[in-house]
Amino acid sequence: MARRFRGESDHKVDSKGRVSIPASFRRVIESCDPDWTEGLPPRLILVYGGATREFLEGFTIEAMDEVDDKISKFPRGSAKRKAMERLYSAQSVEIVVDDTGRIVLPAKLREKIGLDGMARFVASGDTFEVWKPEAYDASIDALDEEGFDPDVDPSVYLDGDLD
Repeated sequence: MARRFRGESDHKVDSKGRVSIPASFRRVIESCDPDWTEGLPPRLILVYGGATREFLEGFTIEAMDEVDDKISKFPRGSAKRKAMERLYSAQSVEIVVDDTGRIVLPAKLREKIGLDGMARFVASGDTFEVWKPEAYDASIDALDEEGFDPDVDPSVYLDGDLD
């Protein structure tokens, strides 16, 4: 089973788009890149998606391989396969982590989500998300409107018994 991302943290994005990835995230990225060995830079995939996406989604190489395998099970040329290929193949970039633990976020991606100095890295199981901190905070506030009760211990939702 692939390692999972944990935690969240804010990191400064410089004018060239360089940002440090949380150290614990780098360990997961390294362990889930089948071509990575000590001394080589680990790789990851950033999916930036369509207009409705307010964040970038980071996939390890192994996690993206799983997505690609699932996509390939749909009939070639089907609408669902085309939609998923556009999201996960066309609207994504392969990124290399440098020897200081930084990545470069292309200007197009920074502009898409409005990054202007700080990026929030948020664990999401076998992927992670990169948000503008204010947008992430607003997304958390919106959970209340979607039926998530902030006054209840979230572990009660694990069994799926509560709606």
